[in-house]
Amino acid sequence: MSLERTIMAFAGFMVLLSLGLTTWVNHNFIWLTLFVGANLLQSAFTGFCPAAMLFKKLGIKPEAELALLHKQ
Repeated sequence: MSLERTIMAFAGFMVLLSLGLTTWVNHNFIWLTLFVGANLLQSAFTGFCPAAMLFKKLGIKPEAELALLHKQ
């Protein structure tokens, strides 16, 4: 899986998790949902994504790099 798809999957998981926690555990978990949404918005404009940095360190490659590997 590419870095871009991993980030989308992680963000979706975090939104669903935070909504579940808000519903079934404590209403203050809505702040986690707000944080995830704000992070997605700022990364769209700035290109800075802490999750992307973490996933890169874990060895997940961007789509462009995977495409180059498949051409070889």
